[in-house]
Amino acid sequence: MHPLLGVLTGYLAGSIPFAYLAGKAHGVDLREHGSGNLGATNAIRVLGKKTGLVVYFADTLKGFLPVYLLPGQLDTSRPAMWAIAIGVAAIIGHVKPVFLMGQGGGKGVATTGGVFFGLAWLPTLVAFFSFLIALALTRRVSIGSLTAAVVLPAGVAMQRGAADPLTLICGAIAIFVIWLHRGNIRRIMDGTEPRFGEKKETPA
Repeated sequence: MHPLLGVLTGYLAGSIPFAYLAGKAHGVDLREHGSGNLGATNAIRVLGKKTGLVVYFADTLKGFLPVYLLPGQLDTSRPAMWAIAIGVAAIIGHVKPVFLMGQGGGKGVATTGGVFFGLAWLPTLVAFFSFLIALALTRRVSIGSLTAAVVLPAGVAMQRGAADPLTLICGAIAIFVIWLHRGNIRRIMDGTEPRFGEKKETPA
């Protein structure tokens, strides 16, 4: 397989809008409810925890499977570098899904977690537990996501070095994820960010 075809496959996998499909299965367009975001958190808020958790694991797998399965199929002497490119493409696909004309994607937390679990499982596991701890303490998924976004690149840097390409890419993605959460950050500061499990209409 040509490496660029692998990158395209990663993007298409990331573009599968599981939250949108789950909403439609319940007769709901998630882009018009809750935060308007097509991610697991909004799916939990609007559709319930069971459906939302299914969306979360599906979004995680669409990041993990491309970087786990595709690099070994590529015609290249640098599969590790192309694995990073495939992972980035999957994350971009989640945020800007081609199947929704590049509109209404999610914020990429679950998909990013899946990608980096395939690339650097130990730092990702640490970041996941930091997410759970922050969620348990604050009951706000956004704070857990932001915490994990900070912990993950720090862990990758400790494992692979600050100048490693994966560390640099991870840091850039973390900044991107934090930027996508700028609305959540404003609501956290205002004290209006909903807690986990609340079915509350909030602005996008």
